[in-house]
Amino acid sequence: MTFLGKISLGRAFSCSRESLLHILNIEKKKRKEKAMLLIAVEDEAFMSYNRDMDARAVVKEGREAPSLSKVTYEWASLDAFPLAGKSITAWLSELDIIAKQVEAELVSKEIGCHLVQVLEAVNFVLFDLRGFTRSSLLNNPKQSYLHQVLKSASGSGIMLSIIYIEVCRRLGVTIVGARVGEEFLIWPKTEYTEELFQLSEGESWFAKVNGGCVKHPGSKAFDLNSRSLPDIELGSNRDIIAVALANLKRLYWKRASRAHPGLLLTSPLRPVHHISDQPRKFDNSNALTLRPQELRLSIMSSERLLILQPHNWALRRDHGMLLYHSRRYGEAVQELSICMAFAPVEEAEILEPFVEKLHLMRAESSWTPMEFSSRP
Repeated sequence: MTFLGKISLGRAFSCSRESLLHILNIEKKKRKEKAMLLIAVEDEAFMSYNRDMDARAVVKEGREAPSLSKVTYEWASLDAFPLAGKSITAWLSELDIIAKQVEAELVSKEIGCHLVQVLEAVNFVLFDLRGFTRSSLLNNPKQSYLHQVLKSASGSGIMLSIIYIEVCRRLGVTIVGARVGEEFLIWPKTEYTEELFQLSEGESWFAKVNGGCVKHPGSKAFDLNSRSLPDIELGSNRDIIAVALANLKRLYWKRASRAHPGLLLTSPLRPVHHISDQPRKFDNSNALTLRPQELRLSIMSSERLLILQPHNWALRRDHGMLLYHSRRYGEAVQELSICMAFAPVEEAEILEPFVEKLHLMRAESSWTPMEFSSRP
């Protein structure tokens, strides 16, 4: 997809979403990593735009903002948008470089094309030579963006899985995967799955690549073996991207609601369902204190998720609740009303009174300026 003319900061924000939509629609196998980088471009453009607006506000206030005039906000193309100092094309090339390192490792040790030997070479380059590690504490957004994980060699499980899949694809090895419980697990497409579970230095290939969840008795992945693996329904490229987006949505919601630890998106639904039917006026004066930028980033991830899974009622409910927390009541009513058409009966019964109250909140929010204007 080609965009004519220079790409400004604001245009990068909108063009990245358009390019992402284009990639998802054509559904090419080679586009998974490009999609993840476009997600990063959109989020980074949004944050950069906010920083730019803050700097301009400082200038208007008469204070200095020396960095403002030194920053370039136009690029020849969307691919040239800087992510941690590199373009999208450069980050894609980083995956090519890793694959070439694996090839060099295979040649240096005179290793043939046996699948397990190729996978062991991939493991050596990624985990030993380059030191990639799976982070157990996912509270840093950098661990959920592909370019940042390639830069720091530390990231979430799904980001490491994407890197592993793409490196192997460049080597001619097909890696498949599926969501098992809360985890997304990967393994090579092979008839000899027992090789993946054979122990080497006390650990199987399957456990090393997929992390500690495979070893944890409480995980659904714990009971997997060479016999059960072929029966799992495989995930698509869209499923992989959806897992990454769901992680971003949760992460930014937690950061947005940091002042209210443990707050769930759906927390406001339950009290409304159980209150008495006696009419009352909504008091919105005690609204939650949420971080606006992180809340907006969570909404952006939710929007992308709905592009991938438009009929998923739970995702649409969460999106409606994010809009509610953002005080975009009209949009929240629309999304939650659509959700009720797809949701199970018991969930729709919970949503219905909340949507009715949202109609009142929407009306009250529109009355506020009139109330203030009538005061002496």
